[in-house]
Amino acid sequence: MTRNMLRSLSSLVCAGAAFALASAPAMAQSEQQKLEAKAATSLSNFMRDPEMTWLQQNIGKAKAVLIAPEVVKAGFIFGGSGGRAVLLARNSKGQWAGPVFYNLATASVGFQAGVSVSEVLTLVMTEKGLNSLLATSVKLGPDVSVAAGPVGAGAKADIITDMVSYSRAKGVYGGVNLDGTVITASDDWNQAFYGKKVLPPDVLVSGVVSSPKGSSLRGSVAKAAGGK
Repeated sequence: MTRNMLRSLSSLVCAGAAFALASAPAMAQSEQQKLEAKAATSLSNFMRDPEMTWLQQNIGKAKAVLIAPEVVKAGFIFGGSGGRAVLLARNSKGQWAGPVFYNLATASVGFQAGVSVSEVLTLVMTEKGLNSLLATSVKLGPDVSVAAGPVGAGAKADIITDMVSYSRAKGVYGGVNLDGTVITASDDWNQAFYGKKVLPPDVLVSGVVSSPKGSSLRGSVAKAAGGK
């Protein structure tokens, strides 16, 4: 092998290594962006359904919106379930901030028989509910109250609770009981998305951390809530 050939081969190896290193963050971030896109689709599904009257009329009153596009029932873990979610919240200026990524885990999410995957959308209606999500981890029920949302075109129930949750599985919508669900901030996903270590208050309260990559989902939530 000639010296020129060795140089060419060395250059190709170095270029390949540089490309791999440069691509690693983008690949990690793409997973978060995929979840964002799925969350936007879930939100659109809920907002279009005529059975979701209460949700559609009250999302504008919510302090925050938590969207889990895929909550998976894992029968081999004693019927447990879990998934990833994104949280967007109103900041002090009334604008929607986020997203922040979370993990959900529960012993039972009230799945219908035979259903293994469900979309879940939760409206955070109180400051207490929002503050609970700003902590490292929160367990719904003991720490903060949550109720299944009313369904139907005529649903006009007044609900006094910190959070109101809905689910969609196989095109069937309904309120869902999330009592016992543990919601934990996904530090690794948040760091991958924002490019540095962040805490939920950094994004949702102080606003010292933000990213244009979240603008599409923020816009979708703002439109659904009838505000900016």
